[in-house]
Amino acid sequence: MTRRLISSGSAFEKQIGYSRAVVEEDWVFVSGTTGFDYDAMTISGDLAEQVHQTFRNIEKALHEAGASLVDVVRVHYIVPKVKDWGDIIPILGRYFGEIRPANTVIIAGLIDPRMRIEIEVTAKRRSS
Repeated sequence: MTRRLISSGSAFEKQIGYSRAVVEEDWVFVSGTTGFDYDAMTISGDLAEQVHQTFRNIEKALHEAGASLVDVVRVHYIVPKVKDWGDIIPILGRYFGEIRPANTVIIAGLIDPRMRIEIEVTAKRRSS
């Protein structure tokens, strides 16, 4: 199988030179993803909505790659404000509570001050 690139349609991908996801054999590498609604190019000011939108964006890329959240083996969370972490934890548990991928949490600034979380995942598609 050859390398396959998946795009969200965001203009940033071409400008910066990246893909929303890259598929290599059974592996799916999803780029750092934020809570932007790429159809409307808007981002909610509400933290919970941003986290849910981020997961919707990730799920869309995984689906296009023939995978889903249950295939995620590694996740990186990047959060600019440590004070937000406590409010984010229960939301993450709804998505990954049973899947329990390996994870890393990084407290660091993001490129746009409206962004309150960025999530990057690696998935391995299961054999059918």
